[in-house]
Amino acid sequence: MCRSIKPLRNMDHPATGQEIEEAALQYVRKVSGYRKPSKANEEAFQRAVDEVAESTRRMLDTLHNKHSDILAA
Repeated sequence: MCRSIKPLRNMDHPATGQEIEEAALQYVRKVSGYRKPSKANEEAFQRAVDEVAESTRRMLDTLHNKHSDILAA
């Protein structure tokens, strides 16, 4: 795991869009091996960042945490 990706669940506040985008960017950088992709790979790189961010948003929206479980009870 990339050490610069911080956990976004169970923080003292809901993850912001910027935090999710930054985590997605770090993940795609790690997996692709590119810090900054070439022009030829730029579109695929950005699409991957967008897809990872969207998937992360959906996951965080559906995960239960202690705070939401207490409110639901």
